[in-house]
Amino acid sequence: MKVTESTSLYDNLERMEVIELLQNINQEDQKVPLAVKEVIPIIAKLVEAVVPRMERGGRLIYIGAGTSGRLGILDASECPPTYGVPFDWVIGLIAGGDKAIRKAVENAEDDSEQAWKDILEYGFNVDDTIIGIAASGSTPYVIGGVKNARKNGLLTASITCNPNSLLSKEVDYAIEAVVGPEFVTGSTRMKAGTAQKLVLNMISTTVMIKLGRVKGNKMVDMQLSNAKLVQRGTNMIMEATGLDEATAKSLLLSEGSVRKATAYFYSKKQ
Repeated sequence: MKVTESTSLYDNLERMEVIELLQNINQEDQKVPLAVKEVIPIIAKLVEAVVPRMERGGRLIYIGAGTSGRLGILDASECPPTYGVPFDWVIGLIAGGDKAIRKAVENAEDDSEQAWKDILEYGFNVDDTIIGIAASGSTPYVIGGVKNARKNGLLTASITCNPNSLLSKEVDYAIEAVVGPEFVTGSTRMKAGTAQKLVLNMISTTVMIKLGRVKGNKMVDMQLSNAKLVQRGTNMIMEATGLDEATAKSLLLSEGSVRKATAYFYSKKQ
């Protein structure tokens, strides 16, 4: 039996008090970062392979179904506003298409050829990296996608929560964060989903840092899409230049990013 489908360590959940349920869920959740810690070496190897490919114009493409697909889309959608990169640098694809983000599409994950078709809609780039996300490691949509990608010379990786899965056997870098049975048996949106989210955070954040999208510890290329982010950028410029708030904000809005604003400031000082 797959670890992700194994019986919960807890029983008679409906008889537990609310506080007991919450404490037990939390106790299980604490196992997740420890499982992720075990796979850091393989994550590091993947990132080191991805960065030069993206420097040559490759993209990072996540494919998944259900919760796994939604997590990939979430990570991909956060990269443009956070790091100021084009929307197609990091792409999230889900079995069933965008309508499956909110509502399950029947049998979509069982089509082993559709993921490659979905990838090709974005064009083919030999430097692309395809990361298949599947808690079970057995989703046909994902397995078919990475098999076709690898056959066409692309770098492939997987994020699963079962050891030695079918998906792991089809990729160059297999990340297996084995978190154990779910609190509710088989509910992989819980610990497995949390593990996948942590791994995705680590991959995209580290890649963006190595691509020069962070300076010091600041998101200097972030999009100024709301008042909070404008204020954050203003504070960064004040800290970097010593300008007063009004001048820093004016410079930020005129230049469009923290990076450009600080570069302009120092070019004028010389």
